[in-house]
Amino acid sequence: MGNAASLDRLSQESSTRESRSSVVSVGKSIRDVMTKNRPYIGARTRSESTIVSKLFLTVLILALSMPSGITAQTPTGRLAVTVVTEAGVPVEGARVSAGERGNLTGASGQAELTIPSGAATLHIERIGYAETDVAVSVPAGGEVEVRVVLETEAFEIEEVVVTSTRSGRRIEDEPLRVEVIGREEVEEKLLMTPGDIAMLLNETAGLRVQTTSPSLGGASVRIQGLRGRYTLLLADGLPLYGGQSGALGPLQIPPMDLGQVEVIKGVASALYGSTALGGVVNLISRSPQSEREILFNATTRGGGDAVLWLADDPEGPWGWSLLGGLHGQITANVDDDPWADLPSFRRVVVRPRVVWDDGEGRTVRATIGTMLEDRRGGTVDGGLTSEGTSFSEELNTRRVDAGVIGRFLTGSGALFSVRSSGSYQRHEHGFGNVTERDRHLTAFAETSFSATDGAHTWVLGGALQTDAYRATDVAGFDYTHTVPSLFVQDEVSLTQSFVVSGSARLDRHNVYGTFVSPRLSALLRPGLWTVRVSAGGGYFAPTPLLDEVQAVGLGRLGALPADLKAERGRSASLDVGRQAGPMELNVTLFGSRVNDPVIVSPLAGGRLSLENGSDPVRTWGTELLARYHAAPFHVTSTYVFTRSTEVVGGIRSEVPLTPRHTAGVVGAWEDEAWGRIGLEFYLTGRQELEGDPFRSRSRRYLIAGVMIERRFTSGVRLFLNAENLLDARQTRWSPLLRPDRTPDGRWVTDVWAPLDGRTFNAGVRVRF
Repeated sequence: MGNAASLDRLSQESSTRESRSSVVSVGKSIRDVMTKNRPYIGARTRSESTIVSKLFLTVLILALSMPSGITAQTPTGRLAVTVVTEAGVPVEGARVSAGERGNLTGASGQAELTIPSGAATLHIERIGYAETDVAVSVPAGGEVEVRVVLETEAFEIEEVVVTSTRSGRRIEDEPLRVEVIGREEVEEKLLMTPGDIAMLLNETAGLRVQTTSPSLGGASVRIQGLRGRYTLLLADGLPLYGGQSGALGPLQIPPMDLGQVEVIKGVASALYGSTALGGVVNLISRSPQSEREILFNATTRGGGDAVLWLADDPEGPWGWSLLGGLHGQITANVDDDPWADLPSFRRVVVRPRVVWDDGEGRTVRATIGTMLEDRRGGTVDGGLTSEGTSFSEELNTRRVDAGVIGRFLTGSGALFSVRSSGSYQRHEHGFGNVTERDRHLTAFAETSFSATDGAHTWVLGGALQTDAYRATDVAGFDYTHTVPSLFVQDEVSLTQSFVVSGSARLDRHNVYGTFVSPRLSALLRPGLWTVRVSAGGGYFAPTPLLDEVQAVGLGRLGALPADLKAERGRSASLDVGRQAGPMELNVTLFGSRVNDPVIVSPLAGGRLSLENGSDPVRTWGTELLARYHAAPFHVTSTYVFTRSTEVVGGIRSEVPLTPRHTAGVVGAWEDEAWGRIGLEFYLTGRQELEGDPFRSRSRRYLIAGVMIERRFTSGVRLFLNAENLLDARQTRWSPLLRPDRTPDGRWVTDVWAPLDGRTFNAGVRVRF
């Protein structure tokens, strides 16, 4: 389900292709600057059983033992392949393969292969050109020269290019590992949760949407075990949702107008400054086309959505789109205790966009958006706490934002880019009879200049960002962070199979000082393998708005210490991928270290304090993806191991709410005319808990689901989604409501498992 629909496209390039011709003349080119890619996505799941660990080791051994060459005892011959266009121009970057052996053509259009002697089928592919298969015969110890002429493609090719690294390269050519969640998967999640992107992100390996405010449903996104405050959420590269994620993070974003989602894991300060210490989630909007869509959805827990999408791309330079959404949820008390498991809310979202493209390399995209939402949680009607009182928690949010992006191609082929945005957000947060009001303002401007010079693709630019916070009812915590920055980036193609990228950013923070954030990445493609290595460093400028503080209110926080320092971090990753026919395997090793971590400590009288820890937070782990595609069936499995530790009370222990093992399997059958049927299984391992009066460790749990979509030629689609069929629910095993209130004001425990339990949703989607 989560990733099944996109598997056809993602595995398409790696599947075995039938021989179409023995004539060495094929291929057509419409675009030679971008290419279709294989986003590194799939079902994202969890587990910690011994069986899963053994399966992981078995699959890893099989992956590493897949044949990559020919043994010394096998007679071999040599193929010298030259790939050119119809005009005789060498084709650079064409993939030439014969069986398990493959290589890329260089600038001269030439590639060499050593293969077993005898008859073989030579396959040549290059994005923008039609693929071809050529029958060849190589004598033992001999050499055969082959010349292949590619013709231009007669149809438009779907292409996926990542923009989060600013280079605009094809994803398979990008040294920095960027995972792309494609439009197909976005559409699947649209049928499951039309009102937010929480499920879309939570089912991505290495990402975990962690509930931080159970009373109101607030959540943050953790990347590879790091806390949610280190994750930067962007929209088309702009901080439209504010400069810092947190307990009140803006995950309530309808996915209807998303084209794809790009995820960078690990320290990304070299690209985006202090708020990207853990990574980046960049939401890329859909390009306007002549489309009209409306979707209605209802859930068995009392939720409902109505989403409208209008877009047009008439002849001429202008195009536009409009997203509108109405979303609601009634209070749901699943376990029939005095406390609401799902808060009620009402939300309105409106976002128009305008695009100007003169067709000569000059484009401008502009947007303005607004979101109004009222949430209420706490005790249900007639429900009382252990003190015999009712307790209501409320949050009213008003947000407006605007952004513009301009890209202008110069006569010399260089690209001049301008980005600018501003967002204003107002909260009114009620904790029982206490009200806290605040305002957030983020202003951002960036300009950059990029060009390609031989083997170098470089970017040079500067940025200025201001984040301001004003608390109306609590004094002493207002701040204004202003950060001017300079950044530089250079990607060097040393060979067709070896690309190195280096970047650095200089930030002058008005409160915490000057920081230099470097990053170095490398891409190596030995034959059919793909290897990426990346390492970088950065920092995070702390604010009072930590998850633990926002969950109980700023009024409970003591004065900030004058010597509070910025958190500093560094991370590294190694990613190895391999394709063999319909099978694709990827293994990633990652690690990070955060020095001077800001921790929340209790004070007398139920107050909280912030201070820098003396010991670092260490995180490391691995991700495994195995994907098999044989249309119309698709199967994807993942396994993630995460180990994150910190020092508390002088003892190094596991970071709470971080499952060490997660795993899962997703399978689907899809027919373009009929629709699709998908199954998913997610297993989450045990988590260490902090301050829970009922248990010190969570239990493992399994989530199973099924989704059916039926398509009709009239443009109508009916869908039914059954989520969490096994009713995995925290309140089945432990109460959410505490027997007494904590000194800092908490009435509920941390959330380590779903609260909504078994849920069904159904609806209709109409294109007109």
